[in-house]
Amino acid sequence: MKVIISESQYNRLIETEKKPKILEFPSLEFFDNDPFEAWTIIQKIIEKKGNPPYSIDGDLDLGYSRIKSLGNLTSVGGNLYLRYSLIESLGNLQSVGGDLNLYETPIQSLGNLTSVGGGLLLGNTPIESLGNLTSVGGNLDLEKTPIQSLGNLTSVGGNLYLEKTPIQSLGNLTSVGGNLYLRYSRIKSLGNLQSVGGNLYLRYSLIESLGNLQSVGGDLDLENTPIESLGNLVSVGRDLDLEKTPLFKKYTEKQIRKMVNVGSDIYL
Repeated sequence: MKVIISESQYNRLIETEKKPKILEFPSLEFFDNDPFEAWTIIQKIIEKKGNPPYSIDGDLDLGYSRIKSLGNLTSVGGNLYLRYSLIESLGNLQSVGGDLNLYETPIQSLGNLTSVGGGLLLGNTPIESLGNLTSVGGNLDLEKTPIQSLGNLTSVGGNLYLEKTPIQSLGNLTSVGGNLYLRYSRIKSLGNLQSVGGNLYLRYSLIESLGNLQSVGGDLDLENTPIESLGNLVSVGRDLDLEKTPLFKKYTEKQIRKMVNVGSDIYL
């Protein structure tokens, strides 16, 4: 019996055949209780199969190891711990379901990584680019790094730590669910950022404009900054600190409250 298919169906079949099949592994404990031994076993299996793309469903802990690359690993369902390792590249890694810990590693770019479901720890690394990363579900720590732009990142579910960094642009970032720490940074504008769920700390930064920012759920600290305008700001959940800024001479408390709904005290 002949089966007739359309040209579009044929093309889909060809595309499916072209896509490399991903080798799926369960958690490392399936192979051995020692994570390094389990990792070695997995690498031997992958090598025998010709180094195809692969994924690990559970946690992967390679902290303090001498590993430099993850090869063709595309996803980790749980947490990925690489702290104090020699990792230089995340290779083809696209997603981590839990936390990704890269503290004190020589990593410079996140490559093809697009999402981290939990927290992302990059403190004390030479990271320069977040690559294709668009979302972090938990905290994002970039303190004491040379990061200058957040690139394609649009949302951080927890706290965002950028104190003492040369950050100049928040890129496409529109929301931070927790606190945003920008004290002592070189940031001049918040760009596309629209909301901060917790506190926004900008004290001693070079901030001049709040950009598209509309709401801060907690405190907004602008003390000792050259801020010139509150821009599109609509509400501050708690305190608004404008001490030692050009605005404390420009407006009275009454005028500011007419512009912005401030839940608690205003400091001028």
